[in-house]
Amino acid sequence: MNYARLPVPVSKKTAMIRIIVAKSDISEGIQALRRKCAFVCRMHDLTGDPPLRRREASFEGLAQIIISQQVSVASADAIWARFAAAVQPMTAQKVLLTSDETLQSAGLSRPKIRTLRAISTAIVNEGLALDRFATESEDAIRAVLTAVSGIGPWTTDVFLLLCVGHADAFAAGDLALQEAARMAFELESRPNAQELLVIAERWRPWRGVAARLLWDYYRIAKLREGITV
Repeated sequence: MNYARLPVPVSKKTAMIRIIVAKSDISEGIQALRRKCAFVCRMHDLTGDPPLRRREASFEGLAQIIISQQVSVASADAIWARFAAAVQPMTAQKVLLTSDETLQSAGLSRPKIRTLRAISTAIVNEGLALDRFATESEDAIRAVLTAVSGIGPWTTDVFLLLCVGHADAFAAGDLALQEAARMAFELESRPNAQELLVIAERWRPWRGVAARLLWDYYRIAKLREGITV
């Protein structure tokens, strides 16, 4: 696939895309959410404004998300530190030149190595430019990234949230967000991705801020239980 020539569907192109770049954007989103959702008020009263949680919309930012999938924060941090030490400079080209043995010794599983090699190939050989995403719609970005082997909805949604910074991006498949919603809404069971999307409709166009608030609410709730996440 030639990613450099992949068109953005005209019907999906958004003229004005709100990007979260500073803590002031978080505060603005929180105030808007508080005016419309009592559950946000309850969470925010406990947590205060959530962290900005921004990374660069780059290969490094995407690689961090891939490495963090399905492992604890502590494990992800440890693996990332070893990976970053082994891959210098941190580029897609360098990943392609690094052996599987070296990547495995950093703690990467075979599926994650395959995914990192697939995204690296798309960048180096097929013209995928992650830095162009700031002006593109969520649907267009999702179509491009999920076309890469190993990149699924969760990785794409978290990249939209934390790297591209779309104010209305939302990772409904994230287990921590689902569990935070269960606790906040006092549900009997954890909502699945589709159910969480329905809940999150009330938070448009600030679902990206709501996601940050839910993550922080989950972290604080777990700390109160004596669990570090």
